[in-house]
Amino acid sequence: MSQPSPAKLEHTALSLRLDKWLWACRFYKTRSLAKDMIEGGKVQYNDQRVKASKIVEIGAKVRVTQGSDEKIVIVKGLSEQRQSAPLAQLLYEETADSIKERLERAELRKLNLLHAPHPDTKPDKKMRRQLLLLKSQN
Repeated sequence: MSQPSPAKLEHTALSLRLDKWLWACRFYKTRSLAKDMIEGGKVQYNDQRVKASKIVEIGAKVRVTQGSDEKIVIVKGLSEQRQSAPLAQLLYEETADSIKERLERAELRKLNLLHAPHPDTKPDKKMRRQLLLLKSQN
């Protein structure tokens, strides 16, 4: 039997689709969800929109949007299998700027929730009518 050359083995071991890498790193719960996010522009690879089939390379910069949070990570490793969260976090490293911005946005969200007025009770019938009148005038 002929053995594959080491160069060919290295290429197959290191070629991994972006959607599969995002799934293995536990950014998204399923590969199809990761694919949808890539196609929707929520994921950028080296500051460009790409397809889900883009081959991930070590050292690349990936921008991932999850809800209201945005992370910028550097690819440190590749894995075809989804592993536990501590092991999955070894596959990437979040940049210092990304951590700082994410914490600032979280703090702003907390402050906004603390200062947003919350009514103590539900509006009664009279208040609902007044609200409907206000909305209809605009």
